[in-house]
Amino acid sequence: MKRKKILILVFSFLTLILLGLSGAKYYWDFSLLAPSQENIKKEFTIQPGEATSSIVTRLKNEGLIRNELVFRLYLRQKNYSGLIQAGQYQLSPSMTAPEIAKALTRGLMDLKVTVLEGWRVEETAAYLEKTLGIKGKDFLKEAVEGYMFPDTYRVPKSISAKELASLFRKTFDQKVDGQLKSDLTRRGLTLDEAVILASIIEREGRSDEDRPAIAGILLKRLEAGMALEVDATVQYALAYQDQEKTWWKQSLTEEDLKIDSPFNTRQKAGLPPAPIASPGLASLEAVAYPKESPYWYYLHDPQGQIHYARTLEEHNLNVANYLR
Repeated sequence: MKRKKILILVFSFLTLILLGLSGAKYYWDFSLLAPSQENIKKEFTIQPGEATSSIVTRLKNEGLIRNELVFRLYLRQKNYSGLIQAGQYQLSPSMTAPEIAKALTRGLMDLKVTVLEGWRVEETAAYLEKTLGIKGKDFLKEAVEGYMFPDTYRVPKSISAKELASLFRKTFDQKVDGQLKSDLTRRGLTLDEAVILASIIEREGRSDEDRPAIAGILLKRLEAGMALEVDATVQYALAYQDQEKTWWKQSLTEEDLKIDSPFNTRQKAGLPPAPIASPGLASLEAVAYPKESPYWYYLHDPQGQIHYARTLEEHNLNVANYLR
């Protein structure tokens, strides 16, 4: 009899748990439904830097969501909290909470911009002026070379140069997380130095396969006190080329290689004073996880194939065979 009572109690307890879970799921699902079937549009503006709690409260007050707490939990569940963007939105009480969340993180009135790996800030500024109408000089005042993370973004039409530069830097900080940041600096480099090296590798590498090998070579040269002798840094020092209409001169002359600049790693040992472009994740990871090899030199032939060398003599032979 006693055992039967215990079984009844256990069964009752489990039943209560199941009912509670069922009720919680119903409450959750109900709270995510559209507040109304009224298909009207409301203009909803999010100010730059506005706290998520403030945004959610205003959504509730304007009848755009059913439940503040559930909406906040949904944002956290989907990792949306830090992705809500400033701007103007056309929202409707007939939209579900997931649809509202998606709109605020992707933007119903957004434009898509794609910042490419290997662009220097001037190239990014020119692109943004063409696609968004943001004045290049305004963006250049806010941009930090090397930290404008290359990616595809959806941004409000009304976004400012400062907000855009902040978004690019915030994305960099999200991509270069604690583990990657630690691995970037484990060979004695500061984070800034690691980004400088990654920017060089971005311009020098032709594929994700050769970037770790190039990183290994350049790290060895740095540790040995050798000059990096990287043409991309010379191209950066030469700046915009009117004749070629590019920031990256294609054919460098002997005179070009002698340019007096702290960025000229043909003439000066060590890293240049700042990044030369925006490195992508693959180049940053190449610095963090370089490929060890017996090589000290490399070059790319006109077809983009990379050729390595153990000694200067081997490298000179590669130059003679593939570049002359």
